[in-house]
Amino acid sequence: TTRLLDGLSERGVKATFFLIGAQIENNGDVVRRMDEEGHQIGIHTFDHVKLTDLSRTDFDAQVETTRALLKSTLGHNDFLIRPPGMLDESVKAWAGCPIILWSIDPEDWRDQNTDRVVREVVAGARDGGIILMHDIFPESVDAALQIVDQLHQQGYLFCTVDELFAARGLPLVGDRKYSLLDDGCPIA
Repeated sequence: TTRLLDGLSERGVKATFFLIGAQIENNGDVVRRMDEEGHQIGIHTFDHVKLTDLSRTDFDAQVETTRALLKSTLGHNDFLIRPPGMLDESVKAWAGCPIILWSIDPEDWRDQNTDRVVREVVAGARDGGIILMHDIFPESVDAALQIVDQLHQQGYLFCTVDELFAARGLPLVGDRKYSLLDDGCPIA
């Protein structure tokens, strides 16, 4: 993650990081750095579990425990959620904050193939796109930085999820699900 943050900083790029709660406590310095450098922070559950399989009690434990850790680490409480996998009506009803989905998922975790991931993302890029990637593999970090460089050369700019929706005059509110239409316009 620090190598990714260094590379994004060198390129003047801001991103949105959806964090797993179990990894926050021992990495508070990295989480604070993300926030201080202008990146947006979101919730990706506590244990990376599929939210649609949970009871309300277990859902609350996954999300609220992560929210509390982030709040104690960062001092604010304005976090979006990106669920592992998909969502259903229960998840939307229980979230209590905007739910963000993606428009490009190269499954960078699958084979850690930098070249394949770069090709897929660059080929699928369009205005308003939300790219889902992970920073747990060096190959994914390499791919992310190459993607930024190639898309910058094509005239793309990068921003946080909040900035993307604000630029389109669409406020992120409540427990609504947000994703992207085929024409590049975000939808709720």
